[in-house]
Amino acid sequence: MRPAWHTLFAPLPADAQVRRAPVQSDELAGKPEPAAIAGWQSVSVELSAGAAGLRHAMVTLDASGTPVSAGDWVLYCSGKPVEYVHENVGGRIQPNGTFLGTRWRSVAVEVPGSEEPQTKETTHSEPSEEDVAGLMRVVRELLSRAGKESAS
Repeated sequence: MRPAWHTLFAPLPADAQVRRAPVQSDELAGKPEPAAIAGWQSVSVELSAGAAGLRHAMVTLDASGTPVSAGDWVLYCSGKPVEYVHENVGGRIQPNGTFLGTRWRSVAVEVPGSEEPQTKETTHSEPSEEDVAGLMRVVRELLSRAGKESAS
């Protein structure tokens, strides 16, 4: 059984730990190739439901603090035989506020005698208006929590 927060775009639990980290690693600082992302940060939360699965939500901010990309994904097990389901919506937030991205859903199933699950189906599509609205709610929640944490 999955917890309520373990679905795409669900509100995060009150005790979820939001992390802020630089996009550019220290070893790349000063090199010409990554100069375009100098000062960029990621704001994310990773949640584990143990054997029930994982969730990761993230927003990337440019050097001015403007959100430029976002994603929300879940991975969980269901059914018998065991199926591993990965759902994801992610992409770029355009300067005008529109979203360009993809919705993915992959299912793999355990096969007796095989060490790795076998892909059963993979589908992708454009995110719906509801998907984009849900992802933007997650972005606002992450940024709100990151702001409160940096203020403390």
